[in-house]
Amino acid sequence: MTAVEDRPMTTDIVKYFENFEFPEGFKVELLRGEIVMMAGPDVAHNDILEAVVDQIPRKNWRRLQTQDIAVLEQASQPQPDLVVVERGEGPGRGRLMPSEVITMLVEVVSKTSVERDYLVKRSIYAAGNVPAYFIIDPVMGQCVLLTEPTGRGDSADYRRQRLTKFGDLTPLEPVGIELDTSEFATYENVRPHRYP
Repeated sequence: MTAVEDRPMTTDIVKYFENFEFPEGFKVELLRGEIVMMAGPDVAHNDILEAVVDQIPRKNWRRLQTQDIAVLEQASQPQPDLVVVERGEGPGRGRLMPSEVITMLVEVVSKTSVERDYLVKRSIYAAGNVPAYFIIDPVMGQCVLLTEPTGRGDSADYRRQRLTKFGDLTPLEPVGIELDTSEFATYENVRPHRYP
């Protein structure tokens, strides 16, 4: 058991969430006291994530997929699509990665997660003081890099936001690369949205 798992829980829902056995094949997250279940992702989603992982150098960074994170003072245990931690940082065992050791979180928007990724998780990750939150959006064919977290709780947010389109080289200063997005596909037959 790690120190992260020994932290006192803020609500009964966190204890319930950690002890409940959810059906296989679903992504399950606790977001501000609400349990959210999603079916497996689209193939385009997974292809994008694979392309991102391939471009972040393994020798410098741990590139963790399906990794739950612990956010202090939040009844939240999200599972971002990708957690990027400097090699040598963070625990080597346990279910939860503490937000304070994370360099960047990546979410690839699914057809049903638009509002959660752009609003709810944006605020949760900023409240956890995660330096960079990178949203890849196959609905709109865009990437959004959010940096400089500020605030606490539900009012937490990021001060800086940079938007690039699929096909453009996208600077990811937090991990020291320019991300090639030319292979990123968009979803078909989905309604556009208004975010960010």
